[in-house]
Amino acid sequence: MEKIQGFDILKHEKSKRIVSIKIQDEILEKLIFPFNKFDITTLEYKPFTRFTIAKNLDDLSDNKLSKLMNSIIKDRETGCFIIGPKKITSKIDDIFLVKLSTAIAHLIGIPNYDSMAGKYYARFYVKHEDRSDSYLRKAYKNMDLHTDGTYVKEITDWLLMTKIEEKNAEGGETTMLHLDNWEHCKDLFNNPIGKQNFIWGSPKSKNIEYKVEHPIFSLDKKRRPQISYIDQFPEPKNMDQGIFLQKLSDGLEESKNKTIIKLSVGSSIIANNYFWLHGRKSFKENKNLSRELLRIRGKFLQ
Repeated sequence: MEKIQGFDILKHEKSKRIVSIKIQDEILEKLIFPFNKFDITTLEYKPFTRFTIAKNLDDLSDNKLSKLMNSIIKDRETGCFIIGPKKITSKIDDIFLVKLSTAIAHLIGIPNYDSMAGKYYARFYVKHEDRSDSYLRKAYKNMDLHTDGTYVKEITDWLLMTKIEEKNAEGGETTMLHLDNWEHCKDLFNNPIGKQNFIWGSPKSKNIEYKVEHPIFSLDKKRRPQISYIDQFPEPKNMDQGIFLQKLSDGLEESKNKTIIKLSVGSSIIANNYFWLHGRKSFKENKNLSRELLRIRGKFLQ
């Protein structure tokens, strides 16, 4: 693993496919001044400022960090990394984490417009009570393994999720599954139904008025399986598609090869959206539960 001054880089303890990148205090201290140049509104309204803070971050690594992250995220053998402060201090607040997440994302690609939030990123809470129309905010339900961008027209190459804050939380671990570790991948990929077009919709909270059609499975340039799937949004056209979706869901959730990760506050997990599926385990019930997450997803830089 390449060494970069100011960063601790090693294989994650839970998976050899996931790389852990810890940002040392000296780098975080040097980011505070350039990050303060732009407030959040400026970053939302002026897309070029996002590349400015991304360059600020990359310059502190002698431009090695962007090369490392892109090599990880595009490599089928890895495709996922977790990055964040080695130590959380009082200077690292939610605004700093939004900016850090923005900088990391813009070293990889261009974020998609997030219709749910009306900007290039979304911030949302998971709490004890919930009246939403999707599993995203339902604390006491498993969020089953899925990929993002199944119901939109935009290309979704990658996904970034940052844990901004967490209080009174027990459970809620991140679950990850690499397609090449999934014991049922070959059987389901070889079923021709998985290559039929499925209709994909979304609940009202997503603010997407249209529906899209695409298969669940496809092939990459090297003819390896790729997947685009989430359990809540496909609209099966017939019995065959409905039963196939049930087999797919059961096969994913019963997998013994999931990676279970307790993501620390301030950390971001970034995954290739074509061969990594992600989800979340349910929380233990607590009336004071509160978790805030940030999400950015998009396409690779050209």
